[in-house]
Amino acid sequence: MNAVVRLEQDFSNVIDAIIGPGIGIFPHFIDSELVAALRHDLASLPPWELTPAAIGREQHQQTNEQIRSDKTRWIEGDTPAQRYYLAIMTSLRETLNRQLFMGLKDYECHYALYQAGDFYKKHLDAFRGRGNRRLTTVLYLNDDWQEEDGGELLVYPFQSKTVLHRVQPHAGTLVCFLSEDFPHEVLPATRDRCSIAGWFRIDDPIAPARRL
Repeated sequence: MNAVVRLEQDFSNVIDAIIGPGIGIFPHFIDSELVAALRHDLASLPPWELTPAAIGREQHQQTNEQIRSDKTRWIEGDTPAQRYYLAIMTSLRETLNRQLFMGLKDYECHYALYQAGDFYKKHLDAFRGRGNRRLTTVLYLNDDWQEEDGGELLVYPFQSKTVLHRVQPHAGTLVCFLSEDFPHEVLPATRDRCSIAGWFRIDDPIAPARRL
């Protein structure tokens, strides 16, 4: 893989978004070569490594296809593309901590494959009684995505039914927002839709979470 990771890249637009509205949408956040490598990495996974996505956490996890129907695979840095991406997220985490004093301890992420017709109903990323997910990221890997393909991410203000953002899942676009403040959902698409969903976390197992 020949992609160059800009570990010194300017994250000021992300910082400004988190300070301000708490959410930002950043086209071309990742260069096209790295996006292509990540997309190839996901496409190369054996089918059995992509498992039905669960809701809840730890012993409370369960699958519910009435709520979400995508398939996921956690990213552990097994390939060069994964390691490049994790290095960028580490650099972003360090910048957020240095400038915003967020106390973020780690970053977890997984590939998410939404096949045609798959969806994820409106939800918050902070689990009940567990507020340690502080910042959500979604990176899109979809080449040549068209509006008629569907699969939009809808983001809502807290405790509101009004759509705040309607995001097309174009390759290289990063969405970043405060996990406890923005309910969101994924609409069905007419073709496979690929992304990396991730969360910056604090180290506090009893931190309270807000309610939807």
